[in-house]
Formats: sequence, structure tokens, C-alpha cells
Amino acid sequence: MNLLLAYASLSGNTREVARLLAACCALRGHAVRCLDVDSDQVADALAQPRAMLLLGCWTDNAGRTPTEMKRFVASLRDGPGLPRGDTVAVFGTGETQWGLEFYCGAAHRLARFFGSPHPVLEIEQMPHGHDDTHTIHRWADVVLAPFETPSDADPARRHP
Repeated sequence: MNLLLAYASLSGNTREVARLLAACCALRGHAVRCLDVDSDQVADALAQPRAMLLLGCWTDNAGRTPTEMKRFVASLRDGPGLPRGDTVAVFGTGETQWGLEFYCGAAHRLARFFGSPHPVLEIEQMPHGHDDTHTIHRWADVVLAPFETPSDADPARRHP
């Protein structure tokens, strides 16, 4: 399956989650295109066919979505059109020290905007160690499963 993994990252935390997620998806046999939404590659990436959009975002002041992600969403709307909600899954990074009501707020806003039925992946700051990697892989299991045939997925990666 063709996946577009588009992310906005300020400090590199969300970029690292995107990198780990892209590797996980590639191991599952998917063709993954990673896109920094603040790059000049947006138009080209949006012109390519995709079965699913994975969106990653850091959270700005008081839970807001950063400007570069808003521009990307506008490019989707004005270009190929907004994808169906079930083909969009969202992940985010944040810091609980700024308040749980704002933690990964941008990711939750994006998921609501697209009407995504998938759970939002939340990672505190930079992903660290086995636990965060396991969380990322489990999230990929959940959001990709409805789109995979048994031959797409590595059975050893399935979790009870």
C-alpha cells in the first residue's frame, strides 16, 4: 500500500517519530513517502497516489496547530481534495508540562478535522527506547490493519 507520511517538526521530536513510523511501515511491506510539510516537495508528494495519509504534528502555544501544518492541509483542500477520514491517521508529540489539556492538542485537532476514526498516537517529547518504539509499532498495527491483507503484514509483528 502507498502511504504518505507527512509531518511538521520544530525541534526534531516529531521528525524522529515519523522516521520510526516510516521504518515500521516499510518493514510491513508498504511503500512510504516521508514529507516534511515545510519543504518545497509538497505539490509533488500530493500529486502521487496514496491509499493512506499519516499526519504528524507538534503542538504550538495552548494546543494549537502550527502554521506549516495548516498550510499543508490547505494544500490538500485546494489540490487533490481532503481524503476520507478513515484513510487519515494522526500522531503527535508534545509536553505534558504545559498542561494535559494542551498535550498533543494539534494532533487531536487534526484528527477531528479529518474525522479520523483512528486513535491519535501521542509521544511525550522525543521518542526514547523500547517502550516508545513499541507504542509506535502497536499504533501502526491498529491503523494499518483495516487496509492490509494477510499477505501485507508480517505475522510476527501481530500483537494480541
